[in-house]
Amino acid sequence: MFRGASAINMDAKGRIAIPAKYRQRFHDVCANQIVVTIDLIDPCLLLFPLPHWEQLESKLESFSSTHPMQRRVKRMLLGHASEHEIDGNGRILLPPVLREHAQLEKELMLAGQGNTFQIWKEENWHQKISDDVAAMAEMPLDPDSLPELSF
Repeated sequence: MFRGASAINMDAKGRIAIPAKYRQRFHDVCANQIVVTIDLIDPCLLLFPLPHWEQLESKLESFSSTHPMQRRVKRMLLGHASEHEIDGNGRILLPPVLREHAQLEKELMLAGQGNTFQIWKEENWHQKISDDVAAMAEMPLDPDSLPELSF
């Protein structure tokens, strides 16, 4: 599981370094093979260890080629998917088209989402968190809208 948010930097070439605390996990889970694609809702990127991407890819393969929404989702996720290997320094190069989609600049946030990460422009991440907190204050959680959470 990937959890927590880490501030990271992108260099002038578009490379980011995976924080050291996650590197062994990437090595163990996917031999440093990852896939990065766009998020369909927010201006961020999704980073998948290859086995988790392959699970999603299998689901996408079952999508209809004639249903407009299924076709659109498949085109967006697969069409932007970029396969990478985390190098010996823990870095990956983000392609320009993905950096542009997520409005990425130097200061980024890498946010754990269980089996994946989101990669955000730091400013957009903080705004999204602020917006989420405000939305939750206006509309408290409806127990019927989420799977049961017990602590």
